[in-house]
Amino acid sequence: MTTAGTTIDHPARRLVVTLPLPYDAACEQFETLVPEADLPRFYQLGSWKAVLELTEINGPHGFMRYYRSDVCALMAGSQSLWKATQYLMGNHAVAESAFREDASAVLHAPLPSLIYADPDGDTKLAVDQPSLSFDSYENPRIAEVGRELDAHLAQLITLLGGDVPPRL
Repeated sequence: MTTAGTTIDHPARRLVVTLPLPYDAACEQFETLVPEADLPRFYQLGSWKAVLELTEINGPHGFMRYYRSDVCALMAGSQSLWKATQYLMGNHAVAESAFREDASAVLHAPLPSLIYADPDGDTKLAVDQPSLSFDSYENPRIAEVGRELDAHLAQLITLLGGDVPPRL
């Protein structure tokens, strides 16, 4: 069975939030609030109920880290002088509700996120607003996942000491 491909344009909104801590301390705080996902343990679980229970423990503020990269180390030797750490953060228990409806929805979960120091030395968190991507599926159940992730993101920004953008 062959179906035609589809092209879908959708809006994005990058949120850039100033954080009160210096870069290294902000990364440390972020990594405390967004702990590394215990993937080996998740892979061993035998039921979805067990996954949900571990998710509550592993991601107490709604998110876990699936990936971390020291961007500066990757750019070593270049003319770039930024301090930056890239993350993929998410919650696969939340994302499953979108995945169940359309597998391609997990393109937007986990969320690419970046903590960096700008040229003035101010620390920033940059992340795209989840709900805009999930709204593009025109499915209310998928859109609800985006709104739930928006709420988790707003909570995380508050815990990091930042001001939640009004459009979030």
